[in-house]
Amino acid sequence: MATESTNGSPPLGKYLASTDKKTRDKAIKSLAAFLSDPAREALPKAEMAKLWKGIFYCFWISDKPLVQQALATEISDILLAISDLSVSLAFLRGFWESTVREWNSIDRLRIDKYYMLVRRFVNASFRLLIRAEWDGAACKEYNGILTQHGGPLCVDDQRVPLGLAYHLADIYAEELDKALANPPVDSPLPAPITTLLAPFATLLARAPTVVAYDRVQSALIDPLLDALLSEGTSEEPPSRKRPRLSTETYLHLVSNSCTSNPEPEKPQSTTALRKAVLQQLFDIASEPDTRDASRRRLYALWKERSEDDESEDVAKKRSRTVDAS
Repeated sequence: MATESTNGSPPLGKYLASTDKKTRDKAIKSLAAFLSDPAREALPKAEMAKLWKGIFYCFWISDKPLVQQALATEISDILLAISDLSVSLAFLRGFWESTVREWNSIDRLRIDKYYMLVRRFVNASFRLLIRAEWDGAACKEYNGILTQHGGPLCVDDQRVPLGLAYHLADIYAEELDKALANPPVDSPLPAPITTLLAPFATLLARAPTVVAYDRVQSALIDPLLDALLSEGTSEEPPSRKRPRLSTETYLHLVSNSCTSNPEPEKPQSTTALRKAVLQQLFDIASEPDTRDASRRRLYALWKERSEDDESEDVAKKRSRTVDAS
């Protein structure tokens, strides 16, 4: 199978859409080799869209859970096989544009495998940023991919399905925690937590409905703040009005993160991280384009969680007094 045409674009469409699994497998491997060529520049937007249409259909016709899992991993790992960061990010942009475009066409029998594919790409994206040592420009472009018009977290584009944003909120901190579990030995930089949460802070501020706001807060923000509050103390997190059935711990995330400027081997305390996240929510609540309903909820969240911090401080002081006696 040829890996590229004379004009430098991969002639893989008909192979990716083949009914023969072996042909599709060869096409994916050829695609990885094509894109990972160090001399390769990012494909033009039209070519990337055409390529992702083929990849999307290739995944669509894959069957059997183990086959789907292996293919999802193989496709997402292309992000890390590409040596040029800008080419990797262009491939990632193509993935999200294709996913948003095709999401509403996915039937209920296939939706779970696409949830899995999204999860794999979120994890691979974090590993890519870890490898780039959380480069500021790379993180900014990554956030832009998520929030741009047509991106999965763009609240101003009515074509973007909210179900996709909800799924991202469900898995975001979990996949970041997994990615931080085995950081490169030569790149032990902590994750800039407020930078990575920025797209979701914007989503909360401009959520189109109360349901959307509550869904993102309960799926991502509440579990993360609970983890940052309970870490390092034997005290249980203060009870919520609607307590979660289980509390995520995110051990790797809370122990290997900083607020915004990564420095070697200098993760920040959970108290500092939590206060930074709360400050981020307070600041975006103050923005003029924040919806009034969201503004009220963000201020209420900030107030409630700040009171949690005060309760924790009292508990820690009490514990130190007991230990001293």
